[in-house]
Amino acid sequence: MANVTLTEEAETNDTSTIDNDNVTLARAIYRHDFAGQGWDDATWILTSAFIIFTMQSGFGLLESGSVSRKNEVNIMVKNAIDVLFGGLSYWAFGFGLSFGTSTWSNPFIGIGNFFVNSESDDMGEVFSSFFFHMSFATTTTTIVSGAMAERTKLETYILFSFLNTFIYCVPAHWLWADNGWLKGLGVVDVAGAGGIHLIGGVTGLMATLMLKPRSGRFEESKELTAMGSPTNALFGMFMLWWGWLGFNCGSTYGITGGKWKLAARSAVNTIVSSVSGGSVGIFLSYTTKKRKLDVNYLINGILGSLVSITAMCALIHPWEGIVIGSIGSVISCLSIDLMVKLKIDDPVGVIPVHALPSMWGLLAVGLFIREDTIENISRYNGLLYGGGWYMFGVQTVAVLTILTWTMVMAFVFLKLLDITFGLRIPLHEELLGLDLVEHSINGSYDKKTSELSGADGRILEVVKTDGGRMYNSNLRKLSRTVTMGLPFEMLNTQSITNVNVTAKP
Repeated sequence: MANVTLTEEAETNDTSTIDNDNVTLARAIYRHDFAGQGWDDATWILTSAFIIFTMQSGFGLLESGSVSRKNEVNIMVKNAIDVLFGGLSYWAFGFGLSFGTSTWSNPFIGIGNFFVNSESDDMGEVFSSFFFHMSFATTTTTIVSGAMAERTKLETYILFSFLNTFIYCVPAHWLWADNGWLKGLGVVDVAGAGGIHLIGGVTGLMATLMLKPRSGRFEESKELTAMGSPTNALFGMFMLWWGWLGFNCGSTYGITGGKWKLAARSAVNTIVSSVSGGSVGIFLSYTTKKRKLDVNYLINGILGSLVSITAMCALIHPWEGIVIGSIGSVISCLSIDLMVKLKIDDPVGVIPVHALPSMWGLLAVGLFIREDTIENISRYNGLLYGGGWYMFGVQTVAVLTILTWTMVMAFVFLKLLDITFGLRIPLHEELLGLDLVEHSINGSYDKKTSELSGADGRILEVVKTDGGRMYNSNLRKLSRTVTMGLPFEMLNTQSITNVNVTAKP
């Protein structure tokens, strides 16, 4: 028996030695892979995220160019707030709710990795992943800011930008986490048509419905729909166009293995989709606007096509990208006039550009998708490639689920903020403009005393909060004069002759 025991112990020791050697070998292989290939993927992810981050500038320029001149600084400030407070909340809980991997994590929501930090071998993977997805989360909130422009309290918007991360991060888990239930069904959303643009667009819809139209929007539509700076809006479009390449190509999540091929295909599909969308926008403008090139049609045509291709940019042929982008452009451009007919005040076109084309992009997956043999991103064929109705069905489920989640959660958060702090600024502050009221640009307004002062500090008016229709019209004109930064003498003359508001010494 002793000999048997000694033999068993020897065998156990040999097995233990072999196991330890295997563990050591596995760790060595992991380090080699991470050093030789993993850093490539992390570098690609980080570089793409840096490019995506520049989209904040694009959104800021597009939005500041689309609103009136008296609100252009304020909307740029709100774009910065999206990064500041949205980024803070994504670090604190957003990343953990999207990609947490603790034992409590489940197909509905992730748990773990809160207050993101890592000191282990996977540090590079964790931090690059966090930064990449943080750029997604802040972009989602930035989309909403355009729909809330010119009439939202700054303090309330700060709270909203912090909370909106929650609306984003749960569907992100469904779509992209390994145990997400939509991913388990085979839903494909490569770069966030649903996870970013549908959420941002629908939240924007809920926000603008709760805020209601800007003062005089549908009574003086020609006056109020004019862009403050078409040049800035077009410049912003170009920056978004550039950023979208990082958005879509970076969503291959690396360049090792076959990922670089998918990244190259993403670049081609993104560009051909957008050029076809822009061309369609020009055609629609010429045929519906008496042979005039409407800047809104150009911008919406390009951006609507980019949103449409986002869901499967890495997985289709270029000619399919042209078809998808062209249809997305039609949806986006024609929705501009639809919003006016429905009297939905969407200052920057959030709903036509993001909400509606994103639905088309997700549903188009069910038609055009093919099984991915390179990185196994898609496991089934779409309807047009003999796959039956399965993919179209699960993509429809994704659209309806994300739509419902976003509408409910956006309503809850916005309603709570409206009840507790108030969403909308008072009418007289809206007429004066948020650049003046919130940031003292070319003048100042004292909310306690209601004194409006020019850039030289002289009091021009003690603003009435209930001055009536004629007074409000005059106040709007005075605000424009202050916004232009005219000298006091000229401002005083303008006040007496046209505005009938007496400047006070």
